[in-house]
Amino acid sequence: MWLSMIQLWHYLFIGTLNSLLTPLAKGDRALVSIYTNAFAITQFFGVLCAPWNGLLMDQLKQRYQKKGSKTGFSASAVALCSTVPSLALTSLLCLGFALCASVPVLLHQYVTYILQVISRSFLYGGNAAFLTLVFPPEHFGKIFGLVMALSAIVSLLQFPIFTFIKGPLQNDPFYVNVMLALITLLTFIHPFLVYRECQGKEGPLAIAYFGSPPF
Repeated sequence: MWLSMIQLWHYLFIGTLNSLLTPLAKGDRALVSIYTNAFAITQFFGVLCAPWNGLLMDQLKQRYQKKGSKTGFSASAVALCSTVPSLALTSLLCLGFALCASVPVLLHQYVTYILQVISRSFLYGGNAAFLTLVFPPEHFGKIFGLVMALSAIVSLLQFPIFTFIKGPLQNDPFYVNVMLALITLLTFIHPFLVYRECQGKEGPLAIAYFGSPPF
């Protein structure tokens, strides 16, 4: 659910970008072209953003492995807890991206582009890292394939939504963007459930983890 909803929102934003920019630019095709090119350029910087999430998870995992070795906490509990900030941050980035896309101000879309690139970079790397840390390595291929297949099925919803935007909404995705921004709040369920699982496994470690800064 976490991956599917965030991925669907990314696909919809890319598919409806021109419809979003046209009314904001008041039909100025040259201005729409400038903002479309700016979006294409920002996609390149996703390569630079991709390692940030991994660095965050590695730092947290190493720190709490040291703490766990002194207190006797299991490595699996430490690995599970290290994924919570990454999952929550990815959901938060997606929510910020969705809210920015819902603001009907053309200049504000540059901020939307930046958050979209960072959010997308965190999404796929964080998903793979979570599966690697939480599930047995011999099942990684099966679980990763299943997750991607389910998210692909959910992404098919973009086509009826496109039709809805082109038809009743008269090519204006504003209300769909607002609705999806609210739906994005549901993605915080995943990091919350992982956090509760951490508390169930190693309560003191989870308390120490969330009660101190990561670096």
